Parts: sequence; structure tokens; C-alpha cells
Amino acid sequence: MLTFIIRRLLLSIPVLIAATFLIFVFVSVSSNPLAQLYQNPHITRAEIKTIAHAKGLDQPVVERYWVWVKEAVLHKFGTGLTSPLPIWPQLTRVLGHTLQLLVSVLVLSVLIGVAVGIFSAIRQYSIFDYTATTLSFIGFAMPVFWIALILQVIFTDIWVSWHVRIFYTSGLSSVDPGHGFHFLLDRAQHLALPVIALCMLSVAGYSRYMRASMLEVINSDYTRTARAKGLPEWRVIARHVFRNALIPLTTQIALDFGGLFAGAVVTEQIFALDGMGKFYITALFAGDPYPVMAWLVVVAIMVILFNLLADILYGFLDPRIRYE
Repeated sequence: MLTFIIRRLLLSIPVLIAATFLIFVFVSVSSNPLAQLYQNPHITRAEIKTIAHAKGLDQPVVERYWVWVKEAVLHKFGTGLTSPLPIWPQLTRVLGHTLQLLVSVLVLSVLIGVAVGIFSAIRQYSIFDYTATTLSFIGFAMPVFWIALILQVIFTDIWVSWHVRIFYTSGLSSVDPGHGFHFLLDRAQHLALPVIALCMLSVAGYSRYMRASMLEVINSDYTRTARAKGLPEWRVIARHVFRNALIPLTTQIALDFGGLFAGAVVTEQIFALDGMGKFYITALFAGDPYPVMAWLVVVAIMVILFNLLADILYGFLDPRIRYE
């Protein structure tokens, strides 16, 4: 297992290098990085040339890429073009906020989706199964931004009409969130609606994947053999069906985590959360490519790490898989 992990980590290095190169090329050719500086009347042409030379913007694309890589590795992405503030402290601050949101979404959606999928498979064609299937299709059909806006309207109306504060509709925390339990409660009230909005689509997907995977394993030969041996049904489901049905779902969860960042961009904008989404949109509208590229690199690293984690989990879920 240790050998496999080391080998996968080493193989991830060229993947990450290729990802960073594509990120740099696509972002660089999409627009002129110096366009915002030329529009600023307080910056002279000589100063713009100095900035361009420092960032390597007066060099070919490949050399510019290595200048950016050295700055990213040695100086933690350095600074942007339009702002003298270092990128890394800003990025780590908002990354912590976004991870609070995404980890909550991932844990809740997996728990709920797996539970619904298991019960739907065990009670196939029951009222619960039909209801879960219908709600899953509805969840697939509703875009995240529409769900977020509807939740805002509902809970704003509750606050205005009944003067009952259940969940906050914007922001990451109150002006004075307090400490300890009060801080955690305040943060949970602020993150509840974004978590619900992102969970609805994820739960719909995971429940369908789990149901289909469970039905496939339930009808397999080794499951019928386990029943023929006289094992209790709960043990057949827990040890033989559930464990093997998790394998395709593990792949889907690993692939979805990168997609959650994209969904979080829209959700964080709607709920005015100080996270990765706001960081990305702010840099994008400012025309500054360096914070945008730093954001994309972090997302690429997250996708690679979660795919590595999925590969490792295969060995624990399926005893037929051996890592030599």
C-alpha cells in the first residue's frame, strides 16, 4: 500500500505540471494581462513596462510560464498585477472558509444520499423508492443558483413576517459572533442555507448512484451464495452488498469534489460568503490573471488529491484489489 501511494504521488507530479501549464496558457491568451493597467491614469507607461518586465510579460509564453512557476513556488504566488497584496495569505484565508462549506456539503450529502440509495434498493418499487426517485429527478432539474435564491426568499419572509431568525441569508458570521459554542452556532446558522442549496443536487446524484450500484450487487452470484449459507439479511447487506456498492460511488464523490468548487462560486456570490468563489470573481472582474491562476491551481491540487484518496479507498472497500 505504501509503495502504491508513493508511486501515485510521483505520477501526480507530471499531471500537476501539465495542469499548471494549461492553466497559465489558457488564462494568458484569453486577454491582455496589462489591459487594466493601461486604463489606470495614475500609472505611467514606464511603470507598466517595469511591472511587465518583473512578471516576465515581455518574454515568450514558455519563459513567462517558468517565471510564474518560480514566483509561485518560491514566493507563494507572489502578488497580483492590480494589487500589491500577496496572494497566498488571501487565498489561504478564503480557502478555509470554503472548505468549511464544502466539507459540510460532502459529509451531509454522502450520508443522506447513501442512506436513501440503500433503502430505495432494498425496498425497490415501493412508495419510498418512487418518492425518492421523483425527488431526485426534481433535484437534478433545479439549478443551484435558483435553489439558493428561493431559500433566501423563504427565510427572509419568515424573518420579516414572524420575526423568527432560523438561518441567516447572507454573510459568513454576525458582527459579534461570540466565542466557543455561540461562535459555532452562529457559523452554522450562516452556512445552513448554502449547505442545503449545494446538498440538494449532490444528494440526488449520490442516491441514484447508490441505488443502481446496490441493485447490481444484490443480484450478483456471491450475494445469493451468502444468503444460501444462511446468513442474516442485515449481514448480507452490510458486509457483502453495501461494501462493494460503495466502489463506484467513491469514484463519483472524488470527481464531484472539484465540481463543488464551481458550484460554490455561484452559491458564495448569492449568499455573500467570503470564500474562494468571491476571491475568484473579484480577481476575474479586476482583470488580474495571477489570483485567478492561483485559484485554478488550488482547485487542480484538490482534484488530484481526492482522486488519489479514492484509489486508496478501493483497497479497503474491495478485497480483490491488491496494491503491489
